[in-house]
Amino acid sequence: MLDSITAFLKRIWAAIARWLGLVFVGLAWPFLAARGWYRHSNWLIKLPIVAFVTLLAVLYIYFIWQTQIWSGFNPAYPDVYKFSERKFSAGEELPAQAAAAAPKSCQTSAVVDVAADLTDFNVNQNAWISSMLLYKLGFFGVSWDDTPFLDNKASFQRGVNSVVRRTSAELVDTLGRVRGTSGINGDLQKARGNLQFDESSWYFGLHPFGPKTPTPSYYRAAITNLRNFNTDLSNCKVVFDGRADNLLQFLDHVAGDLGSTANILADRSQNYSYGWFDTRADDRFWFAYGQLYANYGILSAAGADFQQVIAERNIGRLWNDTLGMLQTALRIQPMIISNGREDSSFMPSHLATMGFHILRVRSNLVEIRTVLGGR
Repeated sequence: MLDSITAFLKRIWAAIARWLGLVFVGLAWPFLAARGWYRHSNWLIKLPIVAFVTLLAVLYIYFIWQTQIWSGFNPAYPDVYKFSERKFSAGEELPAQAAAAAPKSCQTSAVVDVAADLTDFNVNQNAWISSMLLYKLGFFGVSWDDTPFLDNKASFQRGVNSVVRRTSAELVDTLGRVRGTSGINGDLQKARGNLQFDESSWYFGLHPFGPKTPTPSYYRAAITNLRNFNTDLSNCKVVFDGRADNLLQFLDHVAGDLGSTANILADRSQNYSYGWFDTRADDRFWFAYGQLYANYGILSAAGADFQQVIAERNIGRLWNDTLGMLQTALRIQPMIISNGREDSSFMPSHLATMGFHILRVRSNLVEIRTVLGGR
């Protein structure tokens, strides 16, 4: 009996080995044929080929380096801002003794600072992966998002950017103006437009055909727009409308985004539970992680900008609990993302775990909204 089982396993292994051999030969054959042709070519042909291959090798080394090195990544980054030391809500006029250098000064917006810094983190401290040429070309024509490697950072960046985009819209529509009595702020309007630009634009495109301005250039312009707004706010030239109803609407949109992401994770977890072999699990996970990473900073900043509202409505404990939940979620950083069954003891379901934490955060935000709307 044991001999028959051993023989059966050997046949399976031999079949797998033959299949892998055929795949290797199929992949290697074009290169072997090209090598033979190259050896019999003259130097007028060889030199351009050598130059092209060298350039391609350098580009791939740079591309792989940029996708694997996450400069400035710090899940505890809101601590650097020391928001707890701020004594005034955004837009409030500062006392004369706190603003001796100027006749009139107002508190800047922490939300605007974080939105600008998150964009700087995406396009200046790191390369914006989604618009890099080799990322757009994919892996032998297959999108990197459909592979299990080299797409995690791109997904994370897009998750961060989705939060910054939504925040810029909130700043334009409600926070950066007195609703019904003031016009839209020009810098915030430009920032929103720049941040809404296509995430994958390179220097040249096919649809439409011709040269283009790459995505990072627009996002860098948005950083300048956001910082200009805060400069004007510090000089009391613009407004930040930190009312309770604006905070309620802001949180409503944050909760809506998180609910949508939780649904995406749940759908992937339930319908594609292939464990470590789900090639889309990693980009789903890191997009959600990027959203939580950005929301942790934005909500920490909103706590400073709306500190008077939070104190008046007595929601400080709920707010801090929400930030604590975000901190807990950001500690989940598996080396390999697995999308297994939720009851699996061998291949865990990281998507389900991330979805659980997102729903916890969303639940707290809904409770805060209820308190804000009930008074």
